[in-house]
Amino acid sequence: MVFKNKLSKLDSLLGKPGKTVIAFSGGVDSSFLLYRANYISGDNIAALTVKTPYMSSRETEEAMEFARLHSIDHHIIEIPIPEKIKYNQADRCYYCKKTIFGNILEFAESNGYAKVFDGTNADDLLEARPGIRALKEFNVTSPLAEAGMTKEDIRRHAGEANLLFWDKPAMSCLLTRIPHDTKVTSNMLRMIEKAETVLFDRGYPGSRVRMHGNIARIESAPDYLKKMISDPEREAIAKKIKEIGFTFVTLDMEGYRTGSMDIPTVETKETNNEQ
Repeated sequence: MVFKNKLSKLDSLLGKPGKTVIAFSGGVDSSFLLYRANYISGDNIAALTVKTPYMSSRETEEAMEFARLHSIDHHIIEIPIPEKIKYNQADRCYYCKKTIFGNILEFAESNGYAKVFDGTNADDLLEARPGIRALKEFNVTSPLAEAGMTKEDIRRHAGEANLLFWDKPAMSCLLTRIPHDTKVTSNMLRMIEKAETVLFDRGYPGSRVRMHGNIARIESAPDYLKKMISDPEREAIAKKIKEIGFTFVTLDMEGYRTGSMDIPTVETKETNNEQ
């Protein structure tokens, strides 16, 4: 009953605001939000995807396809890497959201849209997410979070609606694959994206390639670790990733986990101790 009540509350929130722009990354949360908003008040909805060099091009393509399949008014804005995050500092998410939603709000104002929605869910509010501070500063509304919908709720509703993305792995931005305080280049981002595409195409969706100089450190879901080690194509996968530009390809035995690039390295710890 609580599960259904959350959906009812979401629908109520989506039916009130009038002309609305939905920030649409192509991920599970924003896709479900857009799907439901289109169902409730499609004529008043526009989807806007802000394409940056540090977002996966595959996710942008999937966003375009989703909007096409559901006949949704979809717009794409391309922006370069903001100066504030070129060195991938720890608070990059705040400045990233400031830039992205600044562009979205400008689009909304220029085209007569009264509100901007984003796909933040209830689970996100329990984590330390600097980007949420930027959303609050811009008065961006997060209907999924307001309705109390968790990631599990969203996936379950999406599955019941037979939406293809219901079990889609999370696709965080490519900057999370690079150590903090590292100058980010387009070449680094494309290397990471191509390496992750190799893993995706070989049956390891959701795997991460963390870049440590010329080392590609692969994080995969625990279920994939044994499979990857015994995979007869393991050497071919490593060769493909090396052809992209990496010298060494390693498999992290701890598997995929969020925030692994936030853990200080031995070198960082030693430097801090010297200060």
